[in-house]
Amino acid sequence: MLTPAQLLQGYAQGVFPMAESARDPRLYWYDPPMRGILPVGGVHASRSLRRDLRRGGWSAHLDGSFNAVVNACADRGTTWINTPLKKLYRDLFRAGFAHALEVRHDGTFAGGIFGVTLGAAFFGESMMSARTNGSKMALLWLSSHLARCGFTLFDTQFLTPHLERMGGREITRDHYRQMLADALGRQADLRSCRLPSADQLWQEITHTS
Repeated sequence: MLTPAQLLQGYAQGVFPMAESARDPRLYWYDPPMRGILPVGGVHASRSLRRDLRRGGWSAHLDGSFNAVVNACADRGTTWINTPLKKLYRDLFRAGFAHALEVRHDGTFAGGIFGVTLGAAFFGESMMSARTNGSKMALLWLSSHLARCGFTLFDTQFLTPHLERMGGREITRDHYRQMLADALGRQADLRSCRLPSADQLWQEITHTS
């Protein structure tokens, strides 16, 4: 059984675990030749997404519902998040190495993202939407918050068309490990700074998108 310490060691070496399915208790290490990353600060927001944010009702919250976000991310027809991984993430959350950002619209859960942190690196694990634009808002807020808190690497593991539209790109394994080594040599803490308000986030993305 993989331990939280072994999981962190894997992240520090540039690999990450996944299960074949929710029903498969086994975990496998992945080290893809190309790695997906998002910009720390400056994630691209489409015009329609900016309009949605400007209409109001959106808010973000850090670590208030960690288990709920993880369970929501795993609650889909096909998932690589099995029961052992859920337990590992809970253990890392209690130890301060895992975090979840959720977004709400008019007080109702709208989406979220969770991941693991080491040094100034954030390893994004999964995200989900409970309503239109939920996961996109979570990405916008998290990218801004990472920049405010001194992070330098936003790892998405793989690049999807959804992430690419928001400014994600692929880099080689060697380039990724260079960025990872630099991030691990720095200190950053997601809880060291306040999440931006919806108005502050709108001002930021208006000037960067």
